[in-house]
Amino acid sequence: MARTRSENYDDIQRGILNAACELFAQQGYMRASIADLAEACRLSRGALYHYFQSKEAILFAILDAHVRRMIADVESAISSKSATLDQFRAAIRAIVELNARSSNEQRLILNDLSFLSESEQAMVKALERQIVDIVSDLLIRLDKDGKIVKRTKKIYTMMLFGILNFSHTWFDPAGGITPTEFADMIVDLFLYGFASPASQATKKSSIRQGA
Repeated sequence: MARTRSENYDDIQRGILNAACELFAQQGYMRASIADLAEACRLSRGALYHYFQSKEAILFAILDAHVRRMIADVESAISSKSATLDQFRAAIRAIVELNARSSNEQRLILNDLSFLSESEQAMVKALERQIVDIVSDLLIRLDKDGKIVKRTKKIYTMMLFGILNFSHTWFDPAGGITPTEFADMIVDLFLYGFASPASQATKKSSIRQGA
């Protein structure tokens, strides 16, 4: 006879995922045992298996939910804007702001995705590609100089994601720069450069005129 669900089943399941995410991020997925997980969740091992079949199932649920949330946030942010530049800025803000709220999930997706089965990895990576494709498409639409071609498309896109994906290792959302401000700094730096040739030319022209 199938075991019936309790009224607070979903709440308990979310609690398990939250506790597991913190435990895995701090201790490492492979080093965290089921006993550690049960203790962190304040459940017996038997009760834990009522909600998830395995530790791997918990990791997959965490990563799957995180990437789906990012897709939803990015799509929602873009839908509220009409100009391509505004859409791009909104997309980057959505990614940075979610990562700022979800640093544990970001650590897991970068460090522990390989511990899932090949089919589960493929599902998560397929979702990640949706985000990459959205951002890549916006970059192409912003590219007025034809810099992004077939040979360089992946390079430009992944350079941007290199900034986004690893900022959790040093960026403090509670510091002097807010996640939204940080996202705008990324956009401006990536699109216009810290010391772009155009800005340098303008600066030199101003100096000559001043002389």
